[in-house]
Amino acid sequence: MPSIASSPATRWLQLLSACLTGLLIPLCFTGPAVVLPAISHELGGSAAQLSWIMNSYILSYGGAMMVSGSLTDIYGQRRIWLIGLAWFCAFTFAIPFMPSVVWMDVLRLFQGVGGAAAFAAAMSSLAPLFDGQARARAFSLLGTTFGLGLSFGPWFFGWMVEVSTWQGVFYVTGALGVLGLGLVAISTPHARAAANGSLDWPGAISFTLALGLFTYGMLLIPERGWLDTVVIGALLASGGTFVGFIHIERRVARPMIDLRFFRDPGFIGVQALAASPAFLFIVLIVMLPGRFIGTDGYGALQAGQMMVWLAAPLLVVPFLAALLTRWFTPGTLSSAGLLLVAGGLIWLAHGFSVGGGQEVRLPLLLIGIGIGLPWGLMDGMAVSVVSPERVGMATGIFNTVRVSADGVAIAIVSVLLATLIQHSLALEAAIFPQTVVLEAAGRAALGELHAAASLLPGLEGQLAQSYATSFVTVLHALATLAAVTAGAVFVLLRRQRATTHTTSAEP
Repeated sequence: MPSIASSPATRWLQLLSACLTGLLIPLCFTGPAVVLPAISHELGGSAAQLSWIMNSYILSYGGAMMVSGSLTDIYGQRRIWLIGLAWFCAFTFAIPFMPSVVWMDVLRLFQGVGGAAAFAAAMSSLAPLFDGQARARAFSLLGTTFGLGLSFGPWFFGWMVEVSTWQGVFYVTGALGVLGLGLVAISTPHARAAANGSLDWPGAISFTLALGLFTYGMLLIPERGWLDTVVIGALLASGGTFVGFIHIERRVARPMIDLRFFRDPGFIGVQALAASPAFLFIVLIVMLPGRFIGTDGYGALQAGQMMVWLAAPLLVVPFLAALLTRWFTPGTLSSAGLLLVAGGLIWLAHGFSVGGGQEVRLPLLLIGIGIGLPWGLMDGMAVSVVSPERVGMATGIFNTVRVSADGVAIAIVSVLLATLIQHSLALEAAIFPQTVVLEAAGRAALGELHAAASLLPGLEGQLAQSYATSFVTVLHALATLAAVTAGAVFVLLRRQRATTHTTSAEP
């Protein structure tokens, strides 16, 4: 395993490898979100099938993250990193050749598994390379890399769709994966020995199954409703499996998750912080392009340019937040950032209420600044609260919470928006079958008002008004959540400070 005594050149190159791997993650969100209308135009597909282009990746990525972290502890970062990237690249290059949206959904499942393995190894590789303030700066650079993908990914892919085809999104992402594969091969040393013997397979299987069933059930709600038997069955089975997982982890000698971690308020606070961007930022990354393109009449390039206002602060703010830890605790900075997000969401709701366009740019910028404060800090906090030999496990827990929250957040916000639209149209749409109304509400929630209106002829005006009102209501709900989370994070992390030592390696 690398150590903080590694040469500066090796540390820099491995940090670059980790950042390039990290860049792939936002590209796997922003690219498909921007090109979804183009895919729908060429391949068709129902609202549910198109949603699963995003959901499939989220489901497999979140479900595989915890196991990937444990495998990294056992077999070493280099091996898991290389296998994960190779797997990721193979399925990324295959996606554009699929003849239908359903086949794309399947391959996105496999793509997420490779992405999880690669990113878990990349994250755990940074902790032993840097120490103290250098570690904070290294992880802030990783956060900045995320910002690069989130800021310019929508713009770049929007431009690509207009001058070329949607398939180029996956070609570019795969090419970056190949470049990362080469960098990892030359920069990351072989592991000396297995850290923890063997994987806790009963725990790994039960946890992955519980998380997969829960995420699957939540993702089905927008298309089937809360009372659907499959949804209820998946959620109940998830709860039962998770109880079994807890029972297993309390009795095995080498558990996949050390439950003692959760006795530490700081560790719990970090997990709460990990989940917050999913509800307050990622859902906007996924939802806003559909609104801009399907409702406001923007082209893919224009929608990408608008998204830069939201994500561009992540290029700078995470690094500035790391510098501010000299004077403020990470918990204080993170709470302040979430309060800025709350204010930005209220401002954004007002901007859409008065017509959108120019009115939403500054609110988007404020939200990006606010989420950027905790963005680069929480990764460092996640690995600083455990011993070095448990870094892979801590990384797996942290990223499982973060990515699983993405799927849950997208599902909850989507079903909330679709439900509000459906209820708003309850009287006018009473003459249509319930399944048609559900499909139309789901289409509208994706921003596809023209497709939704074709299902409910004669209700075009009411549908547009319902969508606009419901969208503003959702933004107000998210603002409330941001304010509540800010208070909880401040309380849980009030004693958590940036880790400093007398010796540190400069990144």
